[in-house]
Amino acid sequence: MEIYRKDYTIKDVQDVYDGPGGLLWEAVMGEQIHSGGPEATDVLAKKLGLKPGMVVADLCSALGAPARHLASKYGVYVKGVDATKTMLKKAIERTKAAKLEHMIEYYEGNVMDLPFKSNSIDVVWGQEAWCYVTDKERLLREAYRVLKPGGKIGFTDWIITGKISQKELEPLYDSMAFPYMESFEGYQALMKKVGFKVLEAIDNTEAFAKHFDQYYEMVTVKMKPDILKNFGPDLYSFAENLVTIWRKAAHNHQVGSGLFIGQKP
Repeated sequence: MEIYRKDYTIKDVQDVYDGPGGLLWEAVMGEQIHSGGPEATDVLAKKLGLKPGMVVADLCSALGAPARHLASKYGVYVKGVDATKTMLKKAIERTKAAKLEHMIEYYEGNVMDLPFKSNSIDVVWGQEAWCYVTDKERLLREAYRVLKPGGKIGFTDWIITGKISQKELEPLYDSMAFPYMESFEGYQALMKKVGFKVLEAIDNTEAFAKHFDQYYEMVTVKMKPDILKNFGPDLYSFAENLVTIWRKAAHNHQVGSGLFIGQKP
């Protein structure tokens, strides 16, 4: 399937997460800002076999909640990379408050050009954020470069999981400022192309759709008064439309989420 792309850039993503959009996403999805919360983080961590002392590069680390979870629970050292100043500032503040700054470093930068030496990282990590990256092959090539031989990549992401037209994708991309989403098969093909051995690939669309049932209820019922009060009617309408169209597409198995584990030979 030919990939449909929109002209959203890193600047558009920064505008979302440096503005009220970032606050709203945290309010709806929690500090980890990905579906499944800490439980989903544990699933990925266990599949990757995280052990104390490992160095993990968290690409698109946002508020740093997964980084803090991994450092405190699994004893790994985390190097978070993110391009949004507001997210990074909050991540650093919350990491200091949690007294984990000796375990976690944050870098402001683009994940397509990582600030790490080749063969220096044990695990490359990502959770439902690479959908914002404009060139996913370049991201995966950088991940491959920085990983030690035998190192692993593990990530989840919002993906295309079924037949969906350009007309149907358009409002989904616009609601999230996505340049494009990769497909379930496409991610595996890219991983192989850059040199990874694909160890596991799981289509989690059924769970993704259930999460959007929860987000829909939170936005339209439980949190509606607070959203209207704190963010105003325009952002409420935007959020209501977003959860409505994504919920429908997920239940139609057109879009969803995937989990991918790969290894550098």
